[in-house]
Amino acid sequence: MLFTGEYEHSIDAKQRLAIPSDLRGRLDPEIHGSAFYVAPGQQGSLWIWPEKTFEQMAAATEQSLVPNEDLLEYEQLLYSQAARVDLDKTGRIRIPDRMLRMAGLENMVVVLGVKDHLEVHDPAAWATIREARFAAQAEIMLRARRAIQRGGGEQQ
Repeated sequence: MLFTGEYEHSIDAKQRLAIPSDLRGRLDPEIHGSAFYVAPGQQGSLWIWPEKTFEQMAAATEQSLVPNEDLLEYEQLLYSQAARVDLDKTGRIRIPDRMLRMAGLENMVVVLGVKDHLEVHDPAAWATIREARFAAQAEIMLRARRAIQRGGGEQQ
């Protein structure tokens, strides 16, 4: 599923966040699962993947008795901090306390659709990031094009 868009939402007193309804309506439990995984993301955000997408991502990682050091560090950080959260009948997930504290998120948030996952940001922090990214849009697009041409985005 392709996640796109920017949505303003609130986190209620029970730490529940509604998955945007137009995205939620396209989720198929057979394909995407009936839950989500939440993990700390970049720049104080939380990243949210559909259950089966997250599990496929985990399975796609090369298995080795002696893994690449960068991959090992990434996996230790991501999987140790990730939490599986169920989607309730009204389309909400409960975000663990530790993650809300870690990301500095309170009641109002911005939910972004970012290709294969959702990102949850503090609205003021996201406004600052978005403004900086728009100011650098031409350079960002050029770097992305180069990464695509190299076949995946490795840094030189």
